[in-house]
Amino acid sequence: MELLISYGYIGVFFASFLAATVLPFSSEVVLTGVLLAGAAYWPCMIAATVGNFLGGMTCYGLGMLGKVEWIEKYLKINSVKLRKIQDWIQGKGSWMAFFVFLPGIGDFIAVALGFLRANIWIVSISMFLGKALRYWVWMEFVYKIQEFL
Repeated sequence: MELLISYGYIGVFFASFLAATVLPFSSEVVLTGVLLAGAAYWPCMIAATVGNFLGGMTCYGLGMLGKVEWIEKYLKINSVKLRKIQDWIQGKGSWMAFFVFLPGIGDFIAVALGFLRANIWIVSISMFLGKALRYWVWMEFVYKIQEFL
């Protein structure tokens, strides 16, 4: 984590990208460290949002490949869990990508949307907005806590 924090905005971008994949990684730790080191608000916001969005779209793309065996093997996503999420998403539509930012289930949603060939434009816009909202809320939280310290 310290290594990524030392890289500033680039570290935030990579941490956010990795966190959006199925790797168990917290981009918030790196983002908080960079913010507390004195980094500017908007470059952090852009780096975190774009990195996390691209990571989420990578999961979407892997789902689009449509090979359940690959999804199970490389992403370590259980096919039964993937099927349940696909069934849940099926009736809700591409806008469900907004919720890809949710920890624990977001990766499954992104992969399932890709597997179901959900509309890429709606997925992209919804996912970007959800991820931007996530980081905006987190950064505001960090600044409010910093005010109290």
